[in-house]
Amino acid sequence: MRRTIDEPICRVPAYTARMDNPDDFADGAPVGRDGPAAPTARRTSSAFGTPGIDSTVRRHDLNDVFIRHQDATFMMRAAGSDMHGAGIDDGDTLLVDRALTAQHGSVVIAVVDGELRVRRLERAGAGRGRRTGVRLVADAPVAPIEITEDAPLEVWGVVTTVIKSLL
Repeated sequence: MRRTIDEPICRVPAYTARMDNPDDFADGAPVGRDGPAAPTARRTSSAFGTPGIDSTVRRHDLNDVFIRHQDATFMMRAAGSDMHGAGIDDGDTLLVDRALTAQHGSVVIAVVDGELRVRRLERAGAGRGRRTGVRLVADAPVAPIEITEDAPLEVWGVVTTVIKSLL
């Protein structure tokens, strides 16, 4: 069966009456004035449920959600806004996995002149005046760091997750 773009995926009657009775708020209560023959809709909330009451709330261990290699993952605090285009701002917390191999386009922590820098790894191909090589690129208007024999590339780890504080 084909649907048009304007056709809704499911039909739920519109809310047309006041819900003053606590039973009206029960999960699966009929919506609107259509009575018991109408399809039921489950209420939803933009808040978190109570773990002791709401069986749909499940605790997640953030280590399992965000960290693939526990022994090789570290947290670092970003300083500066050179990687704003990648979603990394001053003060953000970065999860860095040292077990991953950096690929073209990976956001990495690299050691440059003895300092740790957050940059995007870029592998340039040869052709039309370009040299084959590797460079570290910032998202801000900062000159890329060219990797040469005099300045070898040392990738400390690959950034996997950015954690922002809203406070």
